[in-house]
Amino acid sequence: MTNDLIAKTAMDRRMAEIITPVIEDMGYELVRVRLMGGKVATLQVMADKPEGGIEVDDCARISTAISAVLDVEDPILDAYTLEVSSPGIDRPLTRLKDFEEFEGYEAKLETNDLIDGRKRFKGVLTGVEGDEVLINIEEGTVGLQFDWLSDAKLVLTDELIRDMLKARKDAGILNEDSFDDIEADGPQED
Repeated sequence: MTNDLIAKTAMDRRMAEIITPVIEDMGYELVRVRLMGGKVATLQVMADKPEGGIEVDDCARISTAISAVLDVEDPILDAYTLEVSSPGIDRPLTRLKDFEEFEGYEAKLETNDLIDGRKRFKGVLTGVEGDEVLINIEEGTVGLQFDWLSDAKLVLTDELIRDMLKARKDAGILNEDSFDDIEADGPQED
């Protein structure tokens, strides 16, 4: 059963049912799927490696595999464009494990219904307790049932960017030579 953070609508859930086995067999994880309307519909698929760090080549491989399966299954009646991407640095948080993995980082969470008079919560993730996502907001730490969440994403902060770049560098994914003119602390004076 796919949760609403990964797939919101019935069609999104149907797409997730078709796409998930394909992606998982290739060693990736489905982060999110959305069928967006417009003149030509767009099927947005967000995927990642279990350890993170998905690259453009990975997205191309996933796109090719998904296209082949969707051509056979043919769940979308009208013309559409397939868009496969990485979750990005300010990624959506769609699985309970995401809230554990990104503990200590700032996030925005939104609930389906009012909780203590509000639907939006912004603060620092403080982990997971059972099925509850813990977030430290101005008033203190709040526990929100994972099932209550309608949207959740990391907030793009300097700390998050720095840590993600460091993780990519440590994993050998990032080539530092391409950033010779950029210093971590900003431009340096000669």
